[in-house]
Amino acid sequence: MTHQFETLRDILKSRYSCRAFRPDPVPEGVLAKIVTAAGLAPSWCNAQPWQVTVTRGEETARFREALLKTFDKEKPAPDMPWPEDYPGVYGERRRKCGYQLYAAAGIARDNYAARGEQSMQNFHFFGAPHVAVVHSEARLGPY
Repeated sequence: MTHQFETLRDILKSRYSCRAFRPDPVPEGVLAKIVTAAGLAPSWCNAQPWQVTVTRGEETARFREALLKTFDKEKPAPDMPWPEDYPGVYGERRRKCGYQLYAAAGIARDNYAARGEQSMQNFHFFGAPHVAVVHSEARLGPY
């Protein structure tokens, strides 16, 4: 059991939030393994009520364009409301993370235009060649 814990800990410690991707497609076998492993995640009553849609190539480009068009018309509205505040240590962590992101991207703290452009990379999927969308509907689209 100790070995399993150490393996899990090592995996969790090595994770990071990627803000840029190579354009190389991920092999189908690797995508299939990732989706299959994700399906093992626990859910309420083990219902696993989700579907996964993985886009590739032109499909990713169409999805990106559709998302950006939607963003131009209306601001994102998540299923759960955005936090109104990040008090105490949570706000400090959020600011530190933001400062590190902008510093890594070479963006000055007071350059609000560049910060806005960087923020929009979320809607460009940071250049990822594939996008996996987890949803509860049978199919997303068309894009």
